Amino acid sequence: MRRLVYYVATTLDGFIAGPDGGDPSGADFFPITDDVVQFIVENYPETLPDPVRTALGIDGAGTVFDTVVEGRGSYELGLAAGIPDAYPHLRHLVFSTTLPGSNSGAVEIVRDEPAETVRELKREEGLDIWLVGGGTLAHALLPEIDRLVLKVNPSIIGSGVPLFNGPFAPTLFTPVDETDLPGGVRVLTYDRR
Repeated sequence: MRRLVYYVATTLDGFIAGPDGGDPSGADFFPITDDVVQFIVENYPETLPDPVRTALGIDGAGTVFDTVVEGRGSYELGLAAGIPDAYPHLRHLVFSTTLPGSNSGAVEIVRDEPAETVRELKREEGLDIWLVGGGTLAHALLPEIDRLVLKVNPSIIGSGVPLFNGPFAPTLFTPVDETDLPGGVRVLTYDRR
C-alpha cells in the first residue's frame, strides 16, 4: 500500500513558514545551499518545482512520489510566483473549499474531506504520496501520515505556520534515519508507530 509522506522543511522551533505564510526560502530562513540541493536531487528529485527541475536538467517520472497533495495556502505561493502547476510531472491535488476551478487542467482542486481522499489514494497502485503542507492540512491528515521526512534547518523564527496546526493530538513516530548535511540542515525520517 502507498504511504503518505510529509516531506517538509522546518525550523528548529517547528515552523514551516513565517507569520504571513509566505515563501520561507532565503538566506535567513531556509537557505538553499548546494548541499541541500544535492540531497534533494539525489533523494527526492520529483519534489523540486518544474522551473528548478528544468534549470537542473532533471526530467522523467518520480522514483519516490507520483502524487502530491497540498493545501490552498502552499498552492497559492506557486500561483503568486506565476507557476500554476509547480509539479506537472506528478498527479497534483490541492485541498480547498474556496479556490475556483484550476487554471491548469493538471491540478485537481479537491473539495472533499482530505483524510478520506488520501485513504482512497493509498488504495490505488503507485508510488508514495507527498504531502507538501501546510500545517493545517498536515494536522487534518495526521491520522493518515505514515512517514515524516523533516529537513530541519538551523534557524529559529519564533512564530509562523507550525508543522501541524490544529488541536492537541499526541501521535508517536519512530526514528528510522538521520542525515546531517554539511551546511547544517539535518534530515530526520520517522515512521508511524
